[in-house]
Amino acid sequence: MILKKLREFLDNQGVKYTAMSHSQAFTAEEVAAVAHIPGKELAKTVVVKIDGKPAMVVLPASDMVDLKLLKKATGCNLVELAGEQSFMELFPECEIGAMPPFGNLYGLDTIAADDLAEDEQIAFNAGSHRELVKMTYYDFLRLVQPRVMKISIRKKHHEDEAWKLET
Repeated sequence: MILKKLREFLDNQGVKYTAMSHSQAFTAEEVAAVAHIPGKELAKTVVVKIDGKPAMVVLPASDMVDLKLLKKATGCNLVELAGEQSFMELFPECEIGAMPPFGNLYGLDTIAADDLAEDEQIAFNAGSHRELVKMTYYDFLRLVQPRVMKISIRKKHHEDEAWKLET
């Protein structure tokens, strides 16, 4: 079931959204496939550490975060992916890897990839590996107020490249 915290927030803000159940899927690509949603419309959440402070990065499932771009865009000294053990306690009611892209509900800065703006609608995990929420991108921007930056690259263009983890 969609997270109570998320549902209440969206309802209190008067946002129109659709909650969708699907068979259990763990990767963003699997979720997009079982939910019949293009990967570029499915927003995935990645937790990073920016100068040691956790932050939420939101990007299309068809993209991968480019830590060099993120470092340059934020002007910070160090960017790294956060390990699961370091952020599990930030999302106690969520299954690992199924956090909704609402950093503001968890006290986290949120950075959204500019590629998300390519579609009017976005869908995202709603706290479990069986639930999605679909809403307008405009409402996402209005509610979360993320910093929108060029921070990702499309996977299909870089299939043979490993994620660039050097910062």
